[in-house]
Amino acid sequence: MVKEPLYRRVNTRARAVHHDHGGDYRHQRNTKAERVSDVTRGSMRRRERRGLDYTPLFRFLLGKIGEDWDEVRDEAAARLDSADPIHWLVARRPHERREYVRIGEASYYSGLYVDDDNRLRAVAPELGADDLAPACPCCTHTFNGVRFTRKYLPPLC
Repeated sequence: MVKEPLYRRVNTRARAVHHDHGGDYRHQRNTKAERVSDVTRGSMRRRERRGLDYTPLFRFLLGKIGEDWDEVRDEAAARLDSADPIHWLVARRPHERREYVRIGEASYYSGLYVDDDNRLRAVAPELGADDLAPACPCCTHTFNGVRFTRKYLPPLC
């Protein structure tokens, strides 16, 4: 049985959707280092994959807290285009652990890690949407998909 991927494509042609398009290859070709090699004859392949939303992956990982990490990682990696987004939330080493991780402009998720028993755990399981304050008044800030309950307070000068 084939399961759905843990990412989705975002409409990159819609109005006001900016994904930093253009200029990547333009600035590197015809430089002295490039002229010497045959790289200029190669394809204009992308360095950055744009238009992908990994929200299903983040929800999957949050739903697997307390389970065996090897099984969770293997299933997630099989359903992804690249295994890198897994470690946007899951810390590889103790010094990389964060209580929460900001993904994008206004989406926050619980930071995760693997404990000594090889179980997936949250760094701060008691942290919730009412503990964080929005950074600006215009955006809808969310924590694990739940809207922040605190109001925006402008900084005091």
